[in-house]
Amino acid sequence: MIKKIFFQSIFFNFFYIKEVFAAESGGMPQLNPEFWISQIFWLTLTFGIMYVVLSKLILPKISANLELRKSQIQENIGAADKQRVNSETKLKEFDNIISKSKLDAINIFKEARDKALKDIASKREVLEKQIDGEIKKVEQEINVLKKAAPEKINKIAIETSSELVKRLIGAEVNNSSISAIVEDLSKRNGDKYYGN
Repeated sequence: MIKKIFFQSIFFNFFYIKEVFAAESGGMPQLNPEFWISQIFWLTLTFGIMYVVLSKLILPKISANLELRKSQIQENIGAADKQRVNSETKLKEFDNIISKSKLDAINIFKEARDKALKDIASKREVLEKQIDGEIKKVEQEINVLKKAAPEKINKIAIETSSELVKRLIGAEVNNSSISAIVEDLSKRNGDKYYGN
């Protein structure tokens, strides 16, 4: 309160003491005390209007914009953190899926290879059995032919000999006599030509 009275007394003293601050005819009118009241009035009115406009219209909009930006920045940071966490979890899931797929592919390849090797082995066994069967059949046929060959050769030799004798002598020879001669020759040679 004392300060207020002190400042008011100083303020009003300027109005009463015109001679101290009186400007000469060519001086500055701002320093002339008779214009101070109007200057103070317009100064108060101008700054009052500026204060009201700034405090009620402009500053609330600026502070609202700043708060909005701050909240948007906080939301963006939060969303970015969520996206980062989501992307990290997705990357881990994808890595797990890829490693699982690789293991599955390796297992499928091993199973397919083992199955193919088993199929090849079973088919080889079947083929070997078939080949062995065919070989046995052919060996049996060869043995049958070997056993039947001496008789056929004797028969052919007898027929050929009888034809030769018939052409040489001009008379027919008995096949039994020629067969006896052929048998005698075969016994002398020890059947070396027939594989016995």
